[in-house]
Amino acid sequence: SGKVILHTTYGDISIELWPKEAPKACRNFVQLCMEGYYNDTIFHRIVANFIVQGGDPEGTGMGGESVYEGGRPFADEFHSRLRFVRRGLVAMANSGVPNDNRSQFFITLDATMELQNKHTIFGKIAGDTIFNVLKIGGLEVDADERPLYPPKVTSCTIVVNPFDDIIPRMSRQEKEALRLKELEAQKKPEKQKKLKKYDFIIIHARG
Repeated sequence: SGKVILHTTYGDISIELWPKEAPKACRNFVQLCMEGYYNDTIFHRIVANFIVQGGDPEGTGMGGESVYEGGRPFADEFHSRLRFVRRGLVAMANSGVPNDNRSQFFITLDATMELQNKHTIFGKIAGDTIFNVLKIGGLEVDADERPLYPPKVTSCTIVVNPFDDIIPRMSRQEKEALRLKELEAQKKPEKQKKLKKYDFIIIHARG
């Protein structure tokens, strides 16, 4: 198994991973954590007694990418032993269509059997950190289920990495810094090449 800690503005959230049952989802989650992808992201959706959802760097519920094939979504992983029968389960969010897993995830606040075989379960909340999840689940939201004061993931710690072959890519922050640097470089006028002046000496041949 694996273990990751999400450090949030409402306290730590410890997640026990199930890589045997959901290897793709767990690898995706661990690598995104390693790359700092979730740093400074918010829990953008809260539904009381149902779920809290996060993992979108845009904070809108419309963004995110996986670590596979240039960010493309990966396939669902349903396991007969993993069922939405209680609170504290961690699963992949999607757009409502099969095999559309990217970076967004959610944590259940209660039994949610209506989600069975629609979302990949890949872990559970460990220990007393479930109470930090419940605090987030009780926050005030607007008509769009968005918290008025969104809680944030500040950083992640990989406690137990079940995948020793993961090679982190450039982090989201590094990508953004590179993009800004390239934009700045484009704004600078091209340096005009200085033409070297030559003095031509005319030599008259004597007859």
